[in-house]
Amino acid sequence: MTKEEAEFLEYVQSGGQVETDDWMPDDYRARLIKFIEMHANSELMGVLPEREWLMRAPTLRRKLALTAKVQDEVGHAQLIYRVVEDLGKPRDACLADLIAGKSKFHNVFHYPTVGWADVGMIAWLVDAAAIVAQQALRDSSYAPYARTMRKICWEESVHIMHGRDVVVTMVTGSDAQRAAIQDALERWWGPLMQMHGPRSPREKDRDIHWRIKAKTSEELRQEFLTIYVPRIRELGLIIPDPDLAYDEAAGQWRYAEPDWDELRTVVTNHGPMSQSRLEFRRLAREETRWVRESILGVLRAA
Repeated sequence: MTKEEAEFLEYVQSGGQVETDDWMPDDYRARLIKFIEMHANSELMGVLPEREWLMRAPTLRRKLALTAKVQDEVGHAQLIYRVVEDLGKPRDACLADLIAGKSKFHNVFHYPTVGWADVGMIAWLVDAAAIVAQQALRDSSYAPYARTMRKICWEESVHIMHGRDVVVTMVTGSDAQRAAIQDALERWWGPLMQMHGPRSPREKDRDIHWRIKAKTSEELRQEFLTIYVPRIRELGLIIPDPDLAYDEAAGQWRYAEPDWDELRTVVTNHGPMSQSRLEFRRLAREETRWVRESILGVLRAA
């Protein structure tokens, strides 16, 4: 490590923040691009499970709420891709890598939504697991990303309230509605527990090393469980993990080990809906190519 790199590392590890035009080590820039690009991909692909239910929402109010949420998520993707662009990777290159399967997006967005209850479960618990991670990014060492996350976290908190309202309405509705929510929880619990990734030693995590993120996968999972297990049980829902219990002595939750083989399969685009959702993005990108070419052609001529 050069003297300049050592000084940079000391600066970020002591709480310093880096702006786009500041000097940064190549490894730091590469880690930023990979980490933030996956986040942008996940925001963009994350609208697809819910988008399928826009025209099937049970009421006009629900349709408007879901439409606003989908619009927010696309906006988040655009904001985060802009951060990646400033680091040197153009948005076109990010999208090309996404649809070619060269870059990843979060595991939860590779699964089907089979009913309206899934819409509530995604907005309440999937977004909750996401915001636990996102809140830990608001003090990232890369200042433009940290500032973007503050705005996104505020909007995601509204999404969680929307999801909880859907869940509470169904839980307190008919027997069939309550059964649908329980079924959705049972199907989504596995992906939720996998969402933050396998345990990894803090000292070996390069993203923590550079203070791109502040918490390990297990710390994020424990925080999610601490907040949301009581809230789930408060509604009388049964969490599909007989091993789930809080260990007072250890000060942490014990749970059945998530299926990490499934996670690795899914995030390499071999999940139940991976290819169909990527194909949707490929088709949409091809169909709108003429718009981009027309606009960029005019700009180049000017």
